[in-house]
Amino acid sequence: MRGLLYPTSKILAQYPPNPYLLRIRNEFPKSFYDEEEAKKIKGLWRKNVFKATPEIPLDLEIGTGNGFFFAHHAFQNPQRCSIGIEIKYRPIYQTLRRHQALGCNNSAMIRMHALQVGETFEDQEIDNVYIHFPDPWPKKKHHKNRLIQMDFMRTLYDVQKPDRFVEFKTDNLEYFEWALERFQKSPYRIERLTYDLHQSEWAGENFQTHFEKLWVSKGFKILYVRLKK
Repeated sequence: MRGLLYPTSKILAQYPPNPYLLRIRNEFPKSFYDEEEAKKIKGLWRKNVFKATPEIPLDLEIGTGNGFFFAHHAFQNPQRCSIGIEIKYRPIYQTLRRHQALGCNNSAMIRMHALQVGETFEDQEIDNVYIHFPDPWPKKKHHKNRLIQMDFMRTLYDVQKPDRFVEFKTDNLEYFEWALERFQKSPYRIERLTYDLHQSEWAGENFQTHFEKLWVSKGFKILYVRLKK
């Protein structure tokens, strides 16, 4: 979700603990990892965190926001494991509460920047990836902060298993076309593409979060692409 670029935990360590971090540590000690903890689990997420065998799928959502999709995905897919990445503590807390309310035990959250995926996951450790409504950074001088960059796409490709997909959604047309240029130059193959997801052949598969419903109610179209490795 919007707002992935924030100071790392090393910088924040000099400040008083975030109140949501204290809640997270107290209420969800086995479902939350900071960036340093996560790096130590690289290559061992299935075994150490989920007690799962190597063939169990391990999906990744980059930018969970308030966790509506993340909790839905974990609940609807009990045979898969899910990891969510988010940088803000309050959304992490909200996400964990939602997955707990649904009784999910197949998901975990990491507080880290999305650009650290290569430091956190081993090559071909991840299955499907979901990137929904990332911060568009609309001003040209801020485009360097956008998540979808060539280096990031190459790293994501490396940590993903073959024959898996990346799902990308946004309501920002300019960012969508920016991202498409980079997707086309990446190692991925574009498998699905629409400028109006809700009127497309894939509308029935789409789970609408509160955020998505809000933008649609204001007349925005949801732009969607699915990449295949």
